Amino acid sequence: MKKRPLIWQLFPSYLLVVLVALSAATALGSVALRRFYLDRTAADLTARARLMGLRVAPHLAPMDPGAIDRLCKHAGRLAETRITVMDFHGKVLGDSIADPAQMGSHHDRPEFIAARQGAVGRAVRYSGTLHQRMMYVAVAPGDSDRPTAVIRCALPVSDLDTQLKTIYGRIAAGGLVIAMLAAGLSWWTVRRISRPIQAIEAGAKRFAGGDLAHRVPGFDTLELGSLAEAMNRMAVQLDERIRETDRQRMEAAAILSSMSEGVVALDAEERIIQANQAAVDIFGHALLQKMVGRPLTEAVRDSELQRLVDRAQQDDRPTEADLTVYRPEAKTIFVRCTPLRGQDGGRIGLLLVMSDVTPMRRLENMRRDFAANVSHEIKTPLTAIKGFVETLYHGNVDSPEEVHRFLGIIEKHVQRLGAIIDDLINLSRIERDAEAHEIALVEEDVGTVVQGAVGLCREAATARGIRIVQHGPAQPVTARISPPLLEQAIFNLIDNAVKYSPEGAEVRVDFEADDRCIRISVRDQGPGIARHHLPRIFERFYRADKARSRRMGGTGLGLAIVKHIVLAHGGEVSVDSTVGQGARFTIRLPRTV
Repeated sequence: MKKRPLIWQLFPSYLLVVLVALSAATALGSVALRRFYLDRTAADLTARARLMGLRVAPHLAPMDPGAIDRLCKHAGRLAETRITVMDFHGKVLGDSIADPAQMGSHHDRPEFIAARQGAVGRAVRYSGTLHQRMMYVAVAPGDSDRPTAVIRCALPVSDLDTQLKTIYGRIAAGGLVIAMLAAGLSWWTVRRISRPIQAIEAGAKRFAGGDLAHRVPGFDTLELGSLAEAMNRMAVQLDERIRETDRQRMEAAAILSSMSEGVVALDAEERIIQANQAAVDIFGHALLQKMVGRPLTEAVRDSELQRLVDRAQQDDRPTEADLTVYRPEAKTIFVRCTPLRGQDGGRIGLLLVMSDVTPMRRLENMRRDFAANVSHEIKTPLTAIKGFVETLYHGNVDSPEEVHRFLGIIEKHVQRLGAIIDDLINLSRIERDAEAHEIALVEEDVGTVVQGAVGLCREAATARGIRIVQHGPAQPVTARISPPLLEQAIFNLIDNAVKYSPEGAEVRVDFEADDRCIRISVRDQGPGIARHHLPRIFERFYRADKARSRRMGGTGLGLAIVKHIVLAHGGEVSVDSTVGQGARFTIRLPRTV
């Protein structure tokens, strides 16, 4: 139903009451006035009739109709009244207007009948003689016990109606003025009531819109003034509570946004209540924070996570597990799911706390692989040494040539063990010095270092018929480096390129620089590295081709040493390779001027 303003509900009612009362008063007044005028006219006609009776009485005994008629016409003309004299049987003896001889008997007239009975006869009806409505008043003068005639006086009612219409017009005009005054007074009264209510309504809307500093003005009406004061107190208290709530919300939001762990709160129906930025980063779903009130399955479509949530719903204890998500790359997420409880201690949902443990799990895997690889790398030569030593110790070899060959194999494995240990010590020292910032960096020409590394590998390359082609800028390019360490890193890359390239191949060493960085790349023509090996090629003891690597005498630590030397210089190393097309290793160092 359409709502109307208060003023249009009260004002028409007030105006209607005023108009109904005024109309009723006017109607009653008009009726009373008309009756008053009729009564006054009747009384006046009665008086005239009685006076006329006194003048007619001398002509009634004996009866002189002619004199009576002349007297009626004379008196009627003077009094402007129709006067009719009738005998007791209703015969007209005289009339001020008509000829009595032409008039019929009036014995059936109601006023005549009433007069014969000794009362004042009174009637209002249409006159066929005068063709208009008339008021008739009849009396019987003389002795009431033996009346001899009936005197009737009459006046046109139309004259009375004309006078009453004039009076009614004045009453109507006065009533209209009174109605207008009453309407104005009603409008003023209603406005006086509605304006404070409108002011309170406007204040309530401003409060609802957040303008709690606004105050509703006071009013002289007790009830409205009390309501305004109550609303102002409510605004003050609401403002304080909102400020406190905002402060708590901002503190909670600051805590959640500062957490490195992802936090997602769910209600009892597994709909999202809140999620922090860390959770968005973990799941890679930019709309996660905007899906409050939506089921978790719509935001994160992960069957493992849903199974963990279902298990936590059935158990009242914390539930935790490692999950793997692929957004966009594989990540290991540790999720701990605990019941979320309200102030009364009742369970209202679940709280998911998530941590990206991908680096930790990768380090654990690397640590396990490192231990296994170290054990395997050391166990292989130790097993060979032990076997040959036992054979020689028990004297099972008689030929001096065989003894010499066994000792040569033992020496080879001992050298391999020594190389592994040396590389481990070297790698450990590089990591320790880099963490402690104890690696001495000096301003040096990088081209000279590259040239030195190439020179160290030249003899081995020439022995296999491999050409090392070097390209670099003609002008010196300086940077803050550790020349021995950088030379070792470049040497390891070139040495690997020479080992894995076929005889007669070419190894390219490109050295270039721009305003921001220095790039040193080593490219071989070897068998290449499969794509799935590339992310782990710089790990300790990781081998893409284990049999070939050991056959060529590698320790499995060369590329790991390269990586940590480059990191110690604030740079990075990468590899790009396609199986059957060789590999290219690139060192990038920050440029210093």
